[in-house]
Amino acid sequence: MTSAGTPPGPEPASLGGTGQLDATAGSVPGPPAGQLGDRAARGAVVTLAGQGVRIGVQVLSVVLLSRLLSPADYGLLAMTTVVIGIADIFRDLGLSTAAVQARVLTRGQRSNLFWINSAIGLGLALLVFAGAPLLAAVYGRPELTALTQVLCWTFVLNGIATQYRADLTRRLLFGRLVLADTVSPICGLAAALAAALAGAGFWALVVQQLVQYAVMMTMVLAAGRWLPGRPDRREPMSGLLRFGWHLVSTQLIGYAGNNIDTLVVGLRFGAVPLGLYNRAFQLLMTPLNQLRGPATQVALPVLSRLQSDQRAWSALLLRGQLALGHSLVVGLALVIGTATPLTEVFLGEQWSSVSPLLRLLAVAGVFQTLALVSYWVYLSRGLTRHLLHWSFVQVAVKLVCIGIGSTGGVVGVAIGYAAAPAVLWPLSFWWLSRRATIPVADLLRGAGRVLAVSATVAAAGWAASTATVAAGPVLSLLAGVAGGLVGYAAVVVPVPSLRRDALSVLTVVRRAIARQGAPRGTGQPEPGAAEEPGDVPVGTAR
Repeated sequence: MTSAGTPPGPEPASLGGTGQLDATAGSVPGPPAGQLGDRAARGAVVTLAGQGVRIGVQVLSVVLLSRLLSPADYGLLAMTTVVIGIADIFRDLGLSTAAVQARVLTRGQRSNLFWINSAIGLGLALLVFAGAPLLAAVYGRPELTALTQVLCWTFVLNGIATQYRADLTRRLLFGRLVLADTVSPICGLAAALAAALAGAGFWALVVQQLVQYAVMMTMVLAAGRWLPGRPDRREPMSGLLRFGWHLVSTQLIGYAGNNIDTLVVGLRFGAVPLGLYNRAFQLLMTPLNQLRGPATQVALPVLSRLQSDQRAWSALLLRGQLALGHSLVVGLALVIGTATPLTEVFLGEQWSSVSPLLRLLAVAGVFQTLALVSYWVYLSRGLTRHLLHWSFVQVAVKLVCIGIGSTGGVVGVAIGYAAAPAVLWPLSFWWLSRRATIPVADLLRGAGRVLAVSATVAAAGWAASTATVAAGPVLSLLAGVAGGLVGYAAVVVPVPSLRRDALSVLTVVRRAIARQGAPRGTGQPEPGAAEEPGDVPVGTAR
C-alpha cells in the first residue's frame, strides 16, 4: 500500500531475499535502500561535475554569440518562449517525475509512459506549427512564424527522450545523463557559432536548439539500453497519470508566473529591451537552473525512498538546504556584488544596461534557491495537489509585484520579479508545514545563517570591485570575487555555527569523492554500473 499523500499505484511486486524487487515481476527496480546515500552522494558529485562543464559551455555561448548577434535577435527568440515553454510542459505532462517518484514501476507502465510522451510531443508540434502565425500577429513580427514553426519540432525530440531520462534518473545512473547533457550543448554551440559566422542571425539560435536536443535524444536512447514495448491498456496507469496531471497543472501555473516578466517586457517595451532582459536572464538563470535541476534530480529519488524514516529524511533535507546555500546562494551573492564588471567582461559594452537587471535577478535567485527544498518535499511526498494550490498563491503574488514594477520600465519589472520570491519564501515553509511534517524551525535557522553569510559576501565583493574599477573590468571582477571569498572566510571561520554548516557540506563532498574513486573489489557488480536486474537488452522483443 502507498503511504498517505502518495498517489496510489500498483501494488509492489514480491520481494526477493536480497531486498530488491523480484525481476520476474516485470518491475523496473531502483537501487537497494541501503545504498541510497552512497549512490546519491556519488551521483551528486558526477552531476555537479557535469553541470560545471555545462555552465562553462553556457557562459561561453553567451560570451561568443552575444558578440555575433544583436539584442533584437535574442528578443525574437525570447518572444517564442512563452508558447514554446507552455507546450513543452504539456509534452512532459509531469510523467517523468511520476516515473521517478513511483515506488514501483513495471516495464509495461514504462512503455506506456514512453508512448504517451511521444504522442503528446508530436501533437504539440503540429499544434504550435499551425498556431505560429497567430503568435507573430500578437507581437507584430512576421518573422516569428517561420522561427516558431521550426522550433516546435523540439517537442518531438524531447517527447521521445522523456522516459529514457526518467528511467536513468530512477536507477540513479547519473553518469549517463551527465554525459548526454554535457555533449549535447557543446554540439549545439558549435552549430550555432558556424551559423552565426555565416550570417544566419537569429536562425543561429534556432540551429543551436535543434542540434542540442537531437544529440541529447540520441545519447539518452543509447544509454537507456531498453526498447519500449507495445502500449498495454491492462497496465494500471491511473496513479501515475493523476500524479502527473497535478504536477503539470502546478508547472503550468508556475511557468505562467515565471514568464510574466518576459511577456510584459515583450509586449510593452519591444524586442530590443526584451533582448537585454533575456541576456541578463540567460547569463544568470540558465546556469543557475542547470545546477538547481540536477540537485532536484539527485534529491528526489532518495527522499522518495526515505519516506518511512522521518529522521533520515529530515536530516537529508537539512543537509540539502545547506549544500544549496553554501554553493549556489553564495555564488549568487558574488554576482550581486560584481554585476557591473561581470556584465562588461562577459557581454561587452553594447550590453552595459544589463548589469542592474543581472543584480536584481540574482536576488530573486537567492530566495528561489532557498525555497527549492519545499519543492522537494511536495514531490517526494506525492503532494502534487497541495503544490498546485500553493502555485496559485505564488502566481498571484508575482502578478502583483511585476505589475507594480512594470510602471518603472524594464528595471522595474526586474525589481518586481525579485520582490516576489523574497515575499513568498518564508510563507512557503508555513504553507507546507500544514500538509507535511518538516523541520520548519531548523530549515529557517539554516536559511537565516546562509543569508547572513551571503550578505557579507555580496557586500565584500561590491566593495572590492568598486575600489578597483579604474583598473578595468577584468581586474575589477577578479578583485570582487576575491573580496567576496575573503568575506566568506572572515564570517564563516570564527563563528561556530557557520563553521559547522560549511564543514558538514565539505564532509559530504569529500565522502562522495572518496566513494566515487574507491575501488570496487567486492566481486559484486555495483548497482547501475552494469545492466540492472530485470533490464532487457536493446533489440530484445518485449
